[in-house]
Amino acid sequence: MKISTKGRYGLTIMMELAAKYGEGPISLKSIAEKNQLSEHYLEQLIAPLRNAGLVKSIRGAYGGYVLSREASEITAGDVIRVLEGPISPVDFTEEDDPAKRNLWLRIRDGIAGVLDSTTLLDLISYQEQDAADNYMFYI
Repeated sequence: MKISTKGRYGLTIMMELAAKYGEGPISLKSIAEKNQLSEHYLEQLIAPLRNAGLVKSIRGAYGGYVLSREASEITAGDVIRVLEGPISPVDFTEEDDPAKRNLWLRIRDGIAGVLDSTTLLDLISYQEQDAADNYMFYI
């Protein structure tokens, strides 16, 4: 299974909203500018996230989007499934060789386990930790 730009950019949107959770709505324009992404493309991604109940839209001059619940309650798996569909490395049938089918199921379950145990809060914590670990050396 290869995660497309839909899944990757969708996680970017959700991480930005998670980082600003409780501070009010965030515009897609600001997310697009900060991450050098197409605002038009992000607009296409936010609709399914809103329809799935992961984000809420706020109308008005100072409107934008907010998470529908806390970042610790939304997983990467929630986002990926909405934007990419079911998690499966390959399409297989019951007629496939049982050994191979077992392998595909184990791979699927392993990927799903990681995605479902990683929350948006975890992702922004990793991001902040990574930024803190980048030291600048001058000679």
